[in-house]
This record gives sequence, structure tokens and C-alpha cells, in this order.
Amino acid sequence: MTVDDTGSGTGAHPDPDAAGPGHAAGPAADGPRGPSDTHGRTDAPARQTGTHDRVDAPARRSDTHDRVDAEDGQAPEGDPLALRLEQLILGAERRYTPFQAARSAGVSMELASRFWRAMGFADIGQAKALTEADVLALRRLAGLVEAGLLSEAMAVQVARSTGQTTARLAEWQIDSFLEGLTEPPEPGMTRTEVTYPLVELLLPELEEFIVYVWRRQLAAATGRVVQAADDEEMVDRRLAVGFADLVGFTRLTRRMEEEELGELVEAFETTAADLVAAHGGRLIKTLGDEVLYAADDAGVAAEIALRLIETMANDETMPELRVGIAFGTVTTRMGDVFGTTVNLASRLTSIAPRDAVLVDGAFAEELIRTTDAPASEAEAAEAAAAAEKEGEEPPVYRFALQPMWQRPVRGLGVVEPWLLTRRDAAP
Repeated sequence: MTVDDTGSGTGAHPDPDAAGPGHAAGPAADGPRGPSDTHGRTDAPARQTGTHDRVDAPARRSDTHDRVDAEDGQAPEGDPLALRLEQLILGAERRYTPFQAARSAGVSMELASRFWRAMGFADIGQAKALTEADVLALRRLAGLVEAGLLSEAMAVQVARSTGQTTARLAEWQIDSFLEGLTEPPEPGMTRTEVTYPLVELLLPELEEFIVYVWRRQLAAATGRVVQAADDEEMVDRRLAVGFADLVGFTRLTRRMEEEELGELVEAFETTAADLVAAHGGRLIKTLGDEVLYAADDAGVAAEIALRLIETMANDETMPELRVGIAFGTVTTRMGDVFGTTVNLASRLTSIAPRDAVLVDGAFAEELIRTTDAPASEAEAAEAAAAAEKEGEEPPVYRFALQPMWQRPVRGLGVVEPWLLTRRDAAP
């Protein structure tokens, strides 16, 4: 379905001198930026509406330093290279104040501010720092609401989840990617001389790659949701949730240099992310010394946990690891997971022995139900003897479960954890 780009046009505009949104990268004095449409399109004209007159303020040419006058409501002079890079990345010149952008998009200033703040952009007063791409982004979000495809609250959620995810991605790319590549390749060259042409070359390639990965992830997530047993399970689903935690990380922070500590955390997060993805799980988030992952299948979650323990144990530079897993109903919101199951997995991690995996009773029952683990070693021996008597192959179990002492867990009452090991490592 094609959605009209028109906005809702609802709500009265507040005083145009009220604070408006901009880019969180810097204050208005440094030339803040507003959010842009994914493809940085600049060909969409300002839409004229009945109650919202079109803003026909043309973009004013500036000198080489992009100096603008404060009394005109435009951003003051900023760093020339930063301004040139901004225009290159956004694909358009600064033209609108936040109030003018909202009017041109046909939405109320209140709704525009909600969208921009949800995307993570700071208020910039009435500096003229927004572009046609910002207007188009507003129209698209408001158009989805007007067409009835999204509620206003859901549109704000879309803006927030997209803003938070891409903000982290952009920071990572600048910190870990562009910083290294912009080292001057020859003596006498400055970073400034290298940055602009490098960004110019990388931008279209990175944009296409990001869109490709997003489509792949969207296809995978959609497939998981539509396979749910019923509509209720699409939102509150039964998942295996695991936490993996580095042991003694607080002590390490006092002993290691910052750069060395950063390298250790990066190596841990990279290893964990690769293992989770390779074995069919989903990395929910990383918290420095801890990772949170989820899987639809208990056997997948168990394999990931044991692989993490084994991989870290074989790396002398890594601290010991402990993992806790729980299975049950989980609420998913904005890519994160919430609920008692998640809290239980976290608590199990905190009491797990070093280089060991603790699971809850529901997770143990799920492994037994799917024949990934026997209920006990005695049952496994009986099943093997019966199979041998009938001339059949004995059942093959991947994992072993050993009940541990019941213990109280803060906020969750008394639980009986189970120690998870590989079947061939079981006594």
C-alpha cells in the first residue's frame, strides 16, 4: 500500500519562538543538525495546506564559513569542515527552523517535537538548521498516522526505536571505523584533508549495506512472529533467555588500563555476538561485562551457553564466565525483553558457579520434553538398556541436568536451579 506523504495537520501551532528539536551532536551555537530521511531525499517540495501556509523562505546562501545572522533565526557560524560534512551526509542545505519545518510538513509543532525528541535530537530553539529531508521525514511519520497504519503512540515508538538504534550505530562507526581510516596516509596531510573525500566515498556504500541488513533482520523477525501459535503469543512469547557474565569484572576495572579494558570488553562482546548468531539465537543487548540473548528453542539456548563457557575457558586473556538461563513467557518491546523470566535468568547468573551454566526448572523441563536431555542418569540408563534389548539404537541426549540445592532468590522466592552440562561430560 502506498501511503500519502501528507501529515495529519492536527493541533494548533505554538508560539514560533518556542524551543524546537535539533541534533543531539551539539548545541545550536555549533550548528546542530536535525534528523534526516534515510535516503536524504531533498526533492520533496513543501506542501501547501489550508490552515498551514507554506513557508516560502528560500535557503540563503552563506559565505565559505556558512556564517548566518542570529537575528534571522539562523544558526551562527560553525566549523567549515563540520558544516560541509553535515551537508554531504544530509544531502541538503539548512533551510527551516523547527517551527517552519513543522508547518511545511503540515503537522503541529507539538507532534513534530515529540517525533524529533523520540529520534534523539535535542531542542535548538528556532535556529534555521533543518532541511527538506527533515520535512519529508515528518510527513512520512504523520502520513502513516493519518492513513491509520500506525497510531500516534506507535509512530513515536517507531521514531524512538529507530533513533536509539541508529545513534549507537553511528557512534560506533565514527569511533571504531572512521577514526582509524582518517589517519593521514602521507606525511604533511591533515585529517581534515582526508575526512571529506573518505566520507563521500563511503556514504552510499554504507547506506546500501545498512538497508540490506535491516531488511534481512526484518524478514527474520517477521518470520518468527507469524509462526506464533496465536495472536497473544505474538506479543508475549515463550522464549529461552540467557545472561552471560564475566566473573570479577569490577576487580579488573581497577587493575587494567582503560584501553586494555576496552579491548577485553570488545573481544568478549564480539565473541558472544558471533556465537549467539551462529547457533541461531538473538543477541538482545550487551552491557560491557554481560550479554543478554534469547532463543525460541531451549536446545539452542543451551548450546550457546556451553559454547560461550568453552570458548572463554580456552582464551587465557579472558576472565571466567558464568551463565544463567530461564524459560517462559517474555514481553518484547523495542527489541528488548522484559518480565519474570528475564529477571530469573539474571538471578541465576548471579549465583552460578564459575565456568558453569545454571537453568531454571521450566528450562530443564523443556529440554526433557524435546529429548535434548534425560530426566536423570538413571532414566537414561534404563532407556539405553531397553533399546539394547530390542536391538534398537539407544536415545542420544545432547545435555545432562543435575538438580542443585533449592535456594531463595531475591524478589522471586525459592527456586531449584539445575546445573547444565554436555551429555558426554555427565557422570
